[in-house]
Amino acid sequence: MLKNNSLLSQAKYDLPAGLVVFLVALPLCLGIALASGAPLFSGIIAGIVGGIVIGSLSGSHVAVSGPAAGLTVIVLNAIEDLGSFQGFLLAVVLAGAIQFVLGVIRAGIIGHYFPTSVIKGMLAAIGLILILKQIPHAFGYDADAMGDQNFQQADGYNTFTELLHAFELLSPGAIVISLLSLAILILWDNPKLKSKFALFNYVPGALIVVFLGVLINYLYGLLAPQWLLNEEHLVTLPKAGSLQEMGGLLTFPDWSFFSNSKLYVASITIAIIASLETLLSLEASDKLDPQKRNSPTNRELKAQGIGNMVSGLIGGLPITAVIVRSSANVAAGSRTKMSAVYHGLFLMVCVLMIPGLLNLIPLASLAAVLLMVGYKLAKVSLFKQMYKLGWAQFMPFIVTIVAILFTDLLKGIGIGMLFAIFYILRNNYRTPYEYQGIGEGEEKETINIKLAEDVSFLNKGSMLLTLTAIPENAHVVIDASRSKNIDYDVWEIIDNFKTTAQTKNITLEIKGLDPAKIV
Repeated sequence: MLKNNSLLSQAKYDLPAGLVVFLVALPLCLGIALASGAPLFSGIIAGIVGGIVIGSLSGSHVAVSGPAAGLTVIVLNAIEDLGSFQGFLLAVVLAGAIQFVLGVIRAGIIGHYFPTSVIKGMLAAIGLILILKQIPHAFGYDADAMGDQNFQQADGYNTFTELLHAFELLSPGAIVISLLSLAILILWDNPKLKSKFALFNYVPGALIVVFLGVLINYLYGLLAPQWLLNEEHLVTLPKAGSLQEMGGLLTFPDWSFFSNSKLYVASITIAIIASLETLLSLEASDKLDPQKRNSPTNRELKAQGIGNMVSGLIGGLPITAVIVRSSANVAAGSRTKMSAVYHGLFLMVCVLMIPGLLNLIPLASLAAVLLMVGYKLAKVSLFKQMYKLGWAQFMPFIVTIVAILFTDLLKGIGIGMLFAIFYILRNNYRTPYEYQGIGEGEEKETINIKLAEDVSFLNKGSMLLTLTAIPENAHVVIDASRSKNIDYDVWEIIDNFKTTAQTKNITLEIKGLDPAKIV
């Protein structure tokens, strides 16, 4: 088991995975900060804290935390309402404290009540969003922030109209880099090559893609200047040449905002939304985990709370567990939570040591990496698998996907949950028992009704219709021997049926009914 292995023995898996997550997280941290109307460095701070602090405290083996696209609108509105980024940072600190309390009172149990169909729908939707959102970047159209995942975009377009507009502004240089990058990533995932060459197992394809993108763009400058990608098509990272300069990029909370009532509205909103998104991402990450390990939800809320307090204290955005980073982490072959910590360390070291080199990375290269992540989340095989499970699973799955595509993550999940609950209620309504007719057409038809383990008030209507439809002169056996709880409303219908049975010459036999079962 992994628990008995040292961190060192897993480093050969976790370090490359952490590097891939770092490459995925870097543009997302910057893009989310830009979309949130916050300083760019606040996104980097949140990524570092999400990796090092939350990664160390979390009980999840594969989930990775950082600034979340789902909070961009909330962050933007909170900064505008408070009129100060420093005041907003205090709201982040308070939100973290609320999350920690939620973990202490075991509110994380909510995470166990999201239906599988909705969680898988969320994963597929995120995959499709990544594909749709990254196609413009792959074509060299970078007007929308790379971390934006909302349907309505800050540049005035939406997910689909952005695609049409991108086709009008193609960049040949970006397209070449994207196509070559995708070819390498597909090649790097080939199982035959992985089995033959150690290089394909220990060197991430994403790293090769990044270096190739930098090299090709450099060659453009020498051989084809018209194809050269300028700064707007490259990573744009704030530079800090030393620890002292990095400290100058930090921002601290304004404690005078404690007297502002809007502070508490913002902090409660951030805490609730961030906690829900974390629990959703945690559940989804566990489903992606090849070893199917279960993450402790209450411990995660505590870790997220501490992480958000730290992030707010030093100028970072709110943090949640994020499915894009988590799925990239799983796809890269991580084994333990150290890959999340490594990605945070990579962010911190690279921002401090080589910001100039990072600013040479074409966004088209990173778009290719995210396109592959999106494809793995939204494979056709997943749709086929859900369809084979029947409409009760397939419909909430599809509705969740469509709703997330046209709104945002939390609204889409809410709509998907409504559909899932509808099917749950319908199934409860239909199947509170097993119905078996014996000897139909004979003088005395025998009907066996075996009640389920739990018969709730939701089964009241179904039971009433079933008993009403029983023909005259039948022999009815209601077997409650395997039932543990029978709702009083259902029992009342059965009790009333005794009178009906006499008027219709029905012989009624009730087995295994203990009054203690009636609740």
